Amino acid sequence: MGFFSRRRAADDGRGSRATTTPDPLAVVRAYHAATCHDFGRFATGPLELDWETQPDPFRRYAGAEVLQLARPEPTVEPRYEPAFHRGSVAPRPFDAEALGQLFFDSLALSAWKQSGEARWALRCNPSSGNLHPTEAYLVAPALAGLSDRPFVAHYASDVHGLERRAFVDDELFASLARGFAGPVVFVGLTSIAWREAWKYGERAFRYCQMDLGHALGALSLAAAGLGWRVRRLDGPSSDELAALCGVFDQVGDEREEPDVLLAFEAQDAPEPRFAPPADLAARFRALQRFGTPNELSSGHVDWDALDAIALATRKAATVADPTPSPLVLTTVRDDAPEPLGLRAVVRARRSATAFDPNRALARAGFVQTLARTLAGDDRLIAGPIPGSPRVDLVVFVHRVEGLASGAYLLLRDPARREAWTRALGRAGELRDVDTAPWNLALVELRLGDVRALARSIACHQEIASDGCFSVAAFADLEGELVARGPRAYRELHWEAGFVVHLLYLEAEALGLAGTGIGCFFDQPTSGALGMLTGGPVCLYQFACGARRDDPRLSTLPAYG
Repeated sequence: MGFFSRRRAADDGRGSRATTTPDPLAVVRAYHAATCHDFGRFATGPLELDWETQPDPFRRYAGAEVLQLARPEPTVEPRYEPAFHRGSVAPRPFDAEALGQLFFDSLALSAWKQSGEARWALRCNPSSGNLHPTEAYLVAPALAGLSDRPFVAHYASDVHGLERRAFVDDELFASLARGFAGPVVFVGLTSIAWREAWKYGERAFRYCQMDLGHALGALSLAAAGLGWRVRRLDGPSSDELAALCGVFDQVGDEREEPDVLLAFEAQDAPEPRFAPPADLAARFRALQRFGTPNELSSGHVDWDALDAIALATRKAATVADPTPSPLVLTTVRDDAPEPLGLRAVVRARRSATAFDPNRALARAGFVQTLARTLAGDDRLIAGPIPGSPRVDLVVFVHRVEGLASGAYLLLRDPARREAWTRALGRAGELRDVDTAPWNLALVELRLGDVRALARSIACHQEIASDGCFSVAAFADLEGELVARGPRAYRELHWEAGFVVHLLYLEAEALGLAGTGIGCFFDQPTSGALGMLTGGPVCLYQFACGARRDDPRLSTLPAYG
């Protein structure tokens, strides 16, 4: 096992916890190395699935009042493409109806699937293995139709409602919202690692962070449809975020790990200066809490590696956060008619289980799909983290009309061209591909049939080779750790999940489907491209194609 050890915890899942850790960067490097899949070995996980302890997919708080949210039917407006343009959707007021729409279009159930007696829920935000470790907490002012006082609530997706966990006095909420010129609500996101660890063992932390990135993408698109922008607030520490969400006192295997705090405001709101008071955490911890978290499993396997990596990558306190990073979806204006409704796309998103190997994608649709992932005022979105994009995409093209099959590299930040050239051991320049009118930094890596390659590195899954194309998301992990510290490990996975979420939605908009691929062979993926040791590493994979439905599965409404 090396750096980490595994043990069986007591049935209540509350085994002893390590109180000290080695150097955080050493922990991150060791964790990533230990959780890589290779042709000769998989990352350490359960030998078999213990169905008796399968986690409950829904976190609930017994005793908390449930504030029911509306379940609006998808409408033509706002349309899909214009929703990406700043100013195309008039800002909605912050009220019960708008909050219900935000969650309904992002984290709510989208359908139920049934096969024989087995039945499981699908959600607007995809998740590794459909295990959904991400939980959301709303911190809001008094809102008509919801609460006459500021409050903290947990979003319960199974009933599409808010479980009110605490009341907040007006002065405390005003302190939190200080620096914002207009109405603002906050959403904190956490992860329950046990939900993923039950199936995937030590690799679970990776999947939690990728799923967090999907949630960021889902919330950003839902907010854009309301004329709102989303900002990630990097000032609060992990302990402060745990206090805001009310999960600071959770212990054991089912505890929630605080991840990120988001602020939602009108798109035309001026830049805020988020500077919460120093005693914010203490004041939120002192609030009277309502409700007790449900037990998700009757027994657990305790994975020491997950405790170590969570602790090593937690956020330290920051005095102030004067430049919160925007998640607002900003595009070059395109006023061409677009009949497709945004909400029809986000609620129709499904992870495909098989593709039709005879269907192809037009070159224009392929290029537009890649363009959707780019950042900057002259591109399609501003990135989910400050600064330039840190994740690039290697694209395995199988069936794109007008484009030769082969492996291509999309440089989401063209400034990394030289670094990639060195990492690939290339003596000369990378050859650019014509992507007019988008002018993407798309370059050839190798031409020819790459279906067998894509399939083999994706744990031999045919879905990576049967579609129109597949994608491997790469980042300079070592460089980012050195430059930004251990927290970068979470942030890189968030960005990979965010980008893949946009690919998912673009596939749906094109009448196709996508699927995220968390099982892939790490080093072989780099080695297949001729990557030198120490170069960018693969964090996530994705495939896109024409969905081939399983006739054994029935689709049922999300809410009866």
